[in-house]
Parts: sequence; structure tokens; C-alpha cells
Amino acid sequence: MQKRQLGNTDLHIYPVAFGGNVFGWTIDEQKSFEILNGFTEAGFNFIDTADVYSRWAPGNKGGESETIIGKWMKEKKNRQHLIITTKVGSDMGDGKKGLKKAYILKAIEDSLKRLQTDYLDLYQTHFDDESTPVLETLEAYDQLVKEGKIRWIGTSNMSVERIKESLQTSKDKGLVRYETLQPHYNLYARENYETNLEPLALKNNLGVFNYYSLESGFLTGKYRSKADLNKSLRGGKMENYFNDRGMKILAALDEVSIQYNTTQAAVSLAWLIQRPSITAPIVSATSLNQLGSIIAAPELNLDANAIEILNSASGW
Repeated sequence: MQKRQLGNTDLHIYPVAFGGNVFGWTIDEQKSFEILNGFTEAGFNFIDTADVYSRWAPGNKGGESETIIGKWMKEKKNRQHLIITTKVGSDMGDGKKGLKKAYILKAIEDSLKRLQTDYLDLYQTHFDDESTPVLETLEAYDQLVKEGKIRWIGTSNMSVERIKESLQTSKDKGLVRYETLQPHYNLYARENYETNLEPLALKNNLGVFNYYSLESGFLTGKYRSKADLNKSLRGGKMENYFNDRGMKILAALDEVSIQYNTTQAAVSLAWLIQRPSITAPIVSATSLNQLGSIIAAPELNLDANAIEILNSASGW
């Protein structure tokens, strides 16, 4: 397993990122520590979170994921060996949201405190705030780079037009620029990324680590019928995938996973890892068994025939 350079940055990551949205939501602190230990002991080093994770869970207020990661890093004393990214811009309640300079400068202090670190390797725009000029947002990030609180910046859930405007503004004004992109992309959700975002990422050498890599669990193959919808908290959404295309994708995953004697999840991730524009897919796990599929994916070298089977089934 070799590290990959993340865009134009000096960050080098192994080709899977762990998604911290599950911490403090579907798994508690103890289980989160267990999963983080398993992930890093397998050699991986890139952990993704956001200030808003996991505000949506009953009793939560946001910041739970960052807090758990911070406690774990303090206990393990391993901060210097990790690449940590968090995000800003989501609604944290009480009017705390957006990308205005004053808010970003406050939000990062809260994130750094929860993470128990004095810097971030990568700080990302989580959701765009079109009421704020891109120049104001970039000036905030530029200040944080100069202060040593962040090293690089990236963006997620932003339109192609606003990304282009941001890149041009950074160039014109001599400001730090977005070096990474975090889009929704997987075997099922292909069209928007491949049509609109992938050309932009390749042209500008943006490091790409996509979210929903397993489409909320559908691409693991555990949801096959309406009877399976109660298998997890996300199961209620799976009914939307029970269409001809969804079933073709599952059949292709079954075929390839049998051929390689591995799981459908590992095949789904391997397909992403072998995409030319993808640096590392983001994926979460709530058990060590699930973590096994994640760990196996980078070592799974799909041949041209397997890739064609998957591409044909998932074509749009």
C-alpha cells in the first residue's frame, strides 16, 4: 500500500480516508476508539470530520465527532502521524453557520479546541454560503494559514461556478487556494461528478476524496429488498435504490466479489481507488468486521474485465 499525494499539497495519504460522521452518532466513544485504533494500526493515516458531526442525532449539539477524535489522539499521542481534516460552514444552530470571515475565525478555534490540536492539515468549506463573496472566505483562510492554524484548504458541496470563481480569485489576489475537493461520488452516483466536477478536478490537479463511497450502505450488498430496510439507521432510504439500475449494480458487485473472493464493499471501494481522479474514498465503519472490507480495498487490484463489468452495470 503506497501513499498518494493529495493534489498539490505536501500531504501524503494512504488511499482510504475514514469518515468520522459515525462518531457520537451510530457508535459511542469506546467503539469509536476501537475503530480508530483498527484503522490506524492497519497503516492508514487520513481522518475526515466536520464541526457539525453529529448534530442531527438526538441529544447532540454538534462537535461530538471532533471531541472523540481529539480525546483519542491525546490518549494515543499520535497527532504528528495523522492527516486530520475538518470542515466549516454547516448550520451549528443559534445562527452559527456560513462562510463570513468573522465566523470562520471563531469556528476554527472551536474545532481546534475539540480536536485538542493547534493546527489542521486541511480545513474545508463544508457547504457554500453564496451570500458571502468568495474573496472574504479566502481571506479568512489565508489569514489562518499565515497564523499556522491550517496548512491547506479544500471545498465540498460547492458549485462548479463558485469553485472556478474561488480558484481565479486566489490566483488574482495571491491567496491560498482550494487544493482538494470532497464530492458525492460512487458506483451508483456517477453522473454529476463525472460530468461536472471531475474535469475541473483534473484540470486543476485537485486532490479528490469522495464521500458516500458506499452510498449509505447500499453498495455493501446488505440491502436487497424491502425486508432489509430495518438493518440500520440508514436503511429507510434504501428503497429508492431498488430499481433496475440498482439491481444491475448489485449483481455486478456480486459477480466481481465472488471472482476475487472478497466483499461487495471492498470491490466498490477498489473501483473508486482505481479511478484516475480519486485520491482516496471516504468510508465509515461501525464494527471491526466492516473495517476489514475497508482495509482490504487498497490491495484489491481489479483487472480490466472487472472494471468493465462494474462500469457497464453502473453506466448512466
